[in-house]
Amino acid sequence: MSLTYGFALTGALLFGLVFAPVLASWMGQNAGSRPVAPRVVNWLSAGYARLLPEILHHRRAVLGAAGGALALALLLVKLMGGEFMPKLEEGNLWVRATLPVDIAFEASSRLAEAAREILAGFPVVTHVVSQLGRPDDGTDVTTFNNIEFFVQLKPEGEWPRGLTKARLIQQMDATLSGFPGVSFAYSQNIQDNVEEAMSGVKGENSLKLSGEDIDVLAQQAAQIRDVMARVRGIEDLAVLQETGQPELLVSIDREASARYGLAAADVDVAVQSAIGGQAATQVLQGDRRFDFTVRYAAPYRANPDAIRNILLPTPEGGRVPLGQVARVDLKQSAFMIYRENGQRYIPIKFSVRGRDLATTIHEAQERLRTSVHLLAGYYYEWAGEYESLRREQRRLAVVIPISLVVILTLLYTLFNSWRDAVIVLAVLPFGAIGGVLSLLVTGTPFSISAAVGFTSALGVGTLGGCVFLSGIRRVERRTPRALGVDAIEQGALLELRPILMTCLAAGLGLLPAAVSTGIGAQAQQPLARVVVGAMLTTALAILVLVPIFASFGSAIEPTNRGDKDLSTP
Repeated sequence: MSLTYGFALTGALLFGLVFAPVLASWMGQNAGSRPVAPRVVNWLSAGYARLLPEILHHRRAVLGAAGGALALALLLVKLMGGEFMPKLEEGNLWVRATLPVDIAFEASSRLAEAAREILAGFPVVTHVVSQLGRPDDGTDVTTFNNIEFFVQLKPEGEWPRGLTKARLIQQMDATLSGFPGVSFAYSQNIQDNVEEAMSGVKGENSLKLSGEDIDVLAQQAAQIRDVMARVRGIEDLAVLQETGQPELLVSIDREASARYGLAAADVDVAVQSAIGGQAATQVLQGDRRFDFTVRYAAPYRANPDAIRNILLPTPEGGRVPLGQVARVDLKQSAFMIYRENGQRYIPIKFSVRGRDLATTIHEAQERLRTSVHLLAGYYYEWAGEYESLRREQRRLAVVIPISLVVILTLLYTLFNSWRDAVIVLAVLPFGAIGGVLSLLVTGTPFSISAAVGFTSALGVGTLGGCVFLSGIRRVERRTPRALGVDAIEQGALLELRPILMTCLAAGLGLLPAAVSTGIGAQAQQPLARVVVGAMLTTALAILVLVPIFASFGSAIEPTNRGDKDLSTP
């Protein structure tokens, strides 16, 4: 979109500088009489001519009303909510099932088959493909506790009446909730890859709790999960477990082993040989060598009790069970350790449905701030779409002021007057009123797409303000100074048609995108809705506020408009 917009502006500039003068010269040679303005233009000009003197006569009241409307729009911004980018409709679902970390392959495979049959049973589903464990290329360190389903859907035109994707997900989740100990998350094929790249975990959004001790992290992560579960809009909430891997722990009792004449190293070697295996010799096959490893048979190392009965040779030639010189325990240890920037962390993944992202996260932050008190050295940070939204907002907070300064400088080079440059710049914020109202009326949260729409409206507003104020100044230069207000009114009437054409063309051009509902329309809707709404208030702000700002310093006197030619040349 940015490239297309840039090339279009470049083409328009070349047309205006090269081709438009040639076409105008050809048409000017054949023009024998003054063109007649359309009736709608005469009607608009007549209404504007009657309204403009009243606007200039009550300019302070008009400015107060405009300022109040702008202040109200700024207050309404807090009601919009926010998200990074609208969810692009892909026509599919990507369902991720997270199972207990120590599940066996056979059990995971049976569950994948059962879940696949359930998903395929929905009438709007065409086919379902499942992926168990890590991908085929082996780039993802995922075990059998992760199952991913690609669910292809029919076109929405073939869905039963009243069924939406949100309701479909609710129905699927209610049906799949019958699997105990399994959490399901719902996304889309491309969206899932983008979200995983942004958050670093298998989830739409995540909260990363960092610290040193795994057990403390798990305990505080469970506390955070319970608090976040009470926030409306948070779905698919789960803690990505770092513990749960069974681990055999052999703790040597040095005093007991010393009584039998055994060193700790002797016990280590014996345990390693009996359980893990020890290379006794090598096997030669041509020019290749293989270690020949021996260890205890499976029944004699299958459980902690069997391992405790492993006999260790003593220096006196006797045998002593391992359980006499060491403590053998089976404990739950680390299954997967997440690290980032040299710091261990545990992620809490979640999705946001039925509510905008920014408002949901803000409520979660308030609840966590009052209910969760972390130990020293432990902290959490948000990752995923919310962090991307915050990063882009910080970037816009830097880029937009710089852009306004550049625009002000360019306006000064155009008018050679700081006063006129400030007049055009002062009108631009009022055009955003329509964009804010458009987002609120349509229930569209603020996003980066909407921010691009505001930027586009800013450019059109700058163009319209320059054209309008330039027309007023041209008339003023041809009019005696004593008739300054009349010159402002005449210049405003002359520039009425170009301003309406510029703003309405931009708004009407994006109106189809603002109301479209097809696949892919979600990404362009915020931009288009902002531009459509902003163009209405931009045209109104230029036609009303620019004459007021230009009139300061001129005396406002009632004038008789009865003899004025209201037609637009």
